[in-house]
Amino acid sequence: MTTDVPTDRTPMPLEDLRVIELGQLLAGPFCGQLLGDFGADVIKVEDPGRGDPMRQWGREKPHGKSLWWPVVARNKRSVTCDLRTEAGQDLVRKLVADADILIENFRPGTLERWGQAPEDLWAINPRLIVTRVTGFGQTGPYAPRPGYGSIGEAMGGIRHVIGDPDKPPARAGISLGDSLAATFACLGTLVALHHRHTTGRGQVVDSAIYEAVLALMESLLPEWEVAGYQRERTGSVLPNVAPSNAYPTKDGEMVLVAANQDTVFTRLAKVMDQPELATDDRFATHSARGANAALLDDMIAAWTSTIDADDLLHALAEGAVPAGRIFRAKDMLADPHFAAREAIVRIAHPEFGEVPMQNVAPRLTASPGRVRRTGPDLGEHTDEVLREVAGLDDAAIEALRSDGVI
Repeated sequence: MTTDVPTDRTPMPLEDLRVIELGQLLAGPFCGQLLGDFGADVIKVEDPGRGDPMRQWGREKPHGKSLWWPVVARNKRSVTCDLRTEAGQDLVRKLVADADILIENFRPGTLERWGQAPEDLWAINPRLIVTRVTGFGQTGPYAPRPGYGSIGEAMGGIRHVIGDPDKPPARAGISLGDSLAATFACLGTLVALHHRHTTGRGQVVDSAIYEAVLALMESLLPEWEVAGYQRERTGSVLPNVAPSNAYPTKDGEMVLVAANQDTVFTRLAKVMDQPELATDDRFATHSARGANAALLDDMIAAWTSTIDADDLLHALAEGAVPAGRIFRAKDMLADPHFAAREAIVRIAHPEFGEVPMQNVAPRLTASPGRVRRTGPDLGEHTDEVLREVAGLDDAAIEALRSDGVI
């Protein structure tokens, strides 16, 4: 049996879907990015003249433009439309008439004020899936509150456990809450699509940032209620799990080693040329290593600090001990494994030349996703989409433009 190797011309798994993205910033648009990565036609609706604030976000702005925008808006078409006007709201109704999914991440009640409640949209298109991403969800006493990713991270529990124990809670260094909520929104949207195959009806996908964060919190809740244990910040270590830490090397690098399982620790002890550690009562079992984690970390660090990082990683790999560098961007761009798997792709951009960015994940062997283009200019596809999707002629489009609707 042979399997065709996918190419750039291989049909994409979601290319029969049309998505109308009304959201901005990250929580909604990242959901759109994930769907677009697998071929969905994502039509991003933005305010005329201003666009999504993400166009301005990010620390570095060569040519006065965000380096974040080419990534989060990749594979999308940009249409300008003033959603606060009746004409703009009517335009959205035309766009959703033949769409599969609408994504929004406004505060609950906003779509309703604009006459775009799910029930209103289902009257036009009963198959439409309405994916809503907010801080606190569409119901409950906190629903009306503004909710950014950082607040969801705090309330979902992850901020309390990130950082060193003697310092205030830290952030992860990325917009974790927004991205998690968007990822769960994407999952819910695909589940809703499957449900639609059976029923023919759309539904609301309600993704709350704090709940997406909470979903990752492992056994945090039963640990407290059943065992009376409150998880706290522990820095770079896992409580009672050792060895699992970042260790210094002779050339000033840090290498993370995870050898907490009994058999793996036995292999580490052999690589260290100290096989007796595996039978030492202080380290022979998982519980014993956890109880003596600080001592064990000191011993391992004393060993790793005598070896250059490359040599250390080679020895650990040869000994089947999980280990790896703590990568920065420059490390990823130079790494042979990243290159072999094309984990990073370079996409043409009109100002930046080629932009490196993360490739599509996960990988599908028969119908993979693909990055086809970087984030579009504001309104780049307005006329194209209004003709193709909304069925407007040139005169109607020009009238909307003259009235400031697009």
